[in-house]
Amino acid sequence: MYNWNLKRRLRRGKTWKLIPMILFFPAIVTAQQNEKDSIIEQATLANCVHYAIIHNPDLKNARLDEDITEAAIKIKLADWYPQLNFNYNLQHNFHLPASNFNGNIVKIGTNNTSGLQFGATQNIFNRDVLLASRSSRDVRLLSKQNTTEQNINIAALVSKAFYDVLLTKQQVNVTEQDIVRIDSSLKDAYYQYQAGIADKTDYKRATISLNNAKAQKKTYDESIQAKYEYLKQLMAYPPSQDLQLVFDSAQMANEILLDTLQNITYSNRIEVQLLETQKKLQQYNLQYYKWSFLPEVSAFGNYNLNYLNNNFSKLYGQSFPNSYAGILLSIPIFQGGKRLQQIKQAELQLTQVDNSITGIKNNINTEYAQALAEYKSNLYNYNSLKENLSLANEVYDVIQLQYRSGIKSYLEVINAETDLRTAQINFYNALYQLLSSKVDVAQALGNIQY
Repeated sequence: MYNWNLKRRLRRGKTWKLIPMILFFPAIVTAQQNEKDSIIEQATLANCVHYAIIHNPDLKNARLDEDITEAAIKIKLADWYPQLNFNYNLQHNFHLPASNFNGNIVKIGTNNTSGLQFGATQNIFNRDVLLASRSSRDVRLLSKQNTTEQNINIAALVSKAFYDVLLTKQQVNVTEQDIVRIDSSLKDAYYQYQAGIADKTDYKRATISLNNAKAQKKTYDESIQAKYEYLKQLMAYPPSQDLQLVFDSAQMANEILLDTLQNITYSNRIEVQLLETQKKLQQYNLQYYKWSFLPEVSAFGNYNLNYLNNNFSKLYGQSFPNSYAGILLSIPIFQGGKRLQQIKQAELQLTQVDNSITGIKNNINTEYAQALAEYKSNLYNYNSLKENLSLANEVYDVIQLQYRSGIKSYLEVINAETDLRTAQINFYNALYQLLSSKVDVAQALGNIQY
């Protein structure tokens, strides 16, 4: 009997231990799912841009602005629907009002009055509601275009930050390769010094070069961490999560070219689209002020239940209903010339929008010309430095072989190593600048679409 009770208590204890697991298991699964959704398994450029567009706080706010705009439109359009109202009042008169009736002062009314009023109004012509109705589609469009503009800007910034991280990673790789080469040269110089073939200045120079290379690598290591954090900031990526970029160097090299003979299509630029939409809205605004000379028309109707009695307990014993309906026509006759000035102001604002469109087109021309010139310059520089890198590799291999054969001095090896490292760094800098300028050209042409 004792053993059976003991087993029962053990089972009960296990049951109580399982309850918290059962209660919190959905939360654990949800947390794991959210964590999975918050990281990128393949951090390619396209995935990083897509992640940023979904998670960036500014873009989230832009999408919320669209929802806010939609709610504001519906608030304005609600005035087209019948407006129903109900009023209730209860009044007790301590002193009844007096009136002169045929020379006699008499009190009129009852001590207690109450009323129930049901009313309805319907706008027939109202310029505020009409403006909201006609401009609603373009107001929505303007809100979406604002979001699109921010998407494009974030996409361009993330692309450049992505390339900047890759550049620094390549600089780290170049420095690591340089350290391996210098370390090998240091050993060769030391062995030759031990054999009496060279003096000790060779391996000391190698030591100096090795220390410089390690210091440079430390600089790049610290720099790449800061650049990773900037990329994460743009993407709204969790700072505690690791972000390993995935890229194909060969594919990137194949994507550096673009058609430099493309013509500008202004309508592709989101800035022009925004101004065109603003122009339409300004035209609606002008029309709104012109409508101010027209009457406002609305229909109304009321049904009232009135209760009158000197005795409060019998107040609601009998009602005295009345009802009516009608049309209200409101015609503004003279307002001191305000409406004419409002029309004039709206016309001037419309002219300002036209000037802004002309100005942005001129800016686009300049922006495209500058971006294209920089791209062509970077492309030429990239091809030249690519050739320099090939030559520097070849020169280093030959001089290293000649040094080991005793033909060349170690100073020439150091110079060859320096030239090779410089050629590699310059090449990757040129590649980054070329890819970055390509983004600028695409943005100037309006080819970045999100």
